[in-house]
Amino acid sequence: MAQVDYSPLDAPEISMNSFYPRQGWTPPAEGVQDYTINVGDDIGLSCRFFPVGGSAPTILFFYGNGETAIDYNSIAPLYNQIGVNFFVADYRGYGKSGGSPSFTTMLADASIVLEAMRIVLGASGYNGPVFVMGRSMGRHSAFELAAKDEPGINGVIIESGRPSLGQFTGGLDPQLASDFESEYRAKAASVSIPVLVIHGEVDALAPLEHAENMFRDFVSSNKKMVVIQAAGHNDLLFKGLDEYFTAIRDFIFLSLIHI
Repeated sequence: MAQVDYSPLDAPEISMNSFYPRQGWTPPAEGVQDYTINVGDDIGLSCRFFPVGGSAPTILFFYGNGETAIDYNSIAPLYNQIGVNFFVADYRGYGKSGGSPSFTTMLADASIVLEAMRIVLGASGYNGPVFVMGRSMGRHSAFELAAKDEPGINGVIIESGRPSLGQFTGGLDPQLASDFESEYRAKAASVSIPVLVIHGEVDALAPLEHAENMFRDFVSSNKKMVVIQAAGHNDLLFKGLDEYFTAIRDFIFLSLIHI
């Protein structure tokens, strides 16, 4: 698809009201590895890698707004338990990353992070297949990579997401906002690689209907949707832990069988 110029979404009054950066970092646990990825202008993004095996699949994870990589210290081992390496990257201004967040740099940085991750992990012997996952706001980064059909991405997982720019169009001219939304829906729909959607039944921030429409519109012929009953936007693990990780495990390993 043709690249869309989303620079109007970088206006300070939009970014200020759209991002909720949190700073913070902790020493890694034994066996966990920290990386800093340079995205230009002397800005480094903090990243944390939770390995389970050199040939195991790796999930590159983009989290939701207001979160940080270290928030996943207790969740990442659950990915390891299903046989998956877990690599989580902070956005600009989050964790101990430099810079300030903006919409266009969030998209551009996703590609840089993917390539850098492949290089640093490959150098350490982690050469398994790669899957991309975006939770809530992280869908923007995940869609950016999946819609480009980046070589070597075996599938994409969208959790608590929808095919909309949401609050990022707040304050824009209504026609421009409408055009951006149409282009964004088309971008999401163009995803042709294997895709898994996980969503809460009673999500008030990203209504289930929006996620169902997104799922229906994906051109991918290999797609699956799992709805966690009675779950909202932020409690899917609490409401359906086993269902959540069973869906991810089955999606990843069945996708690899059909390569």
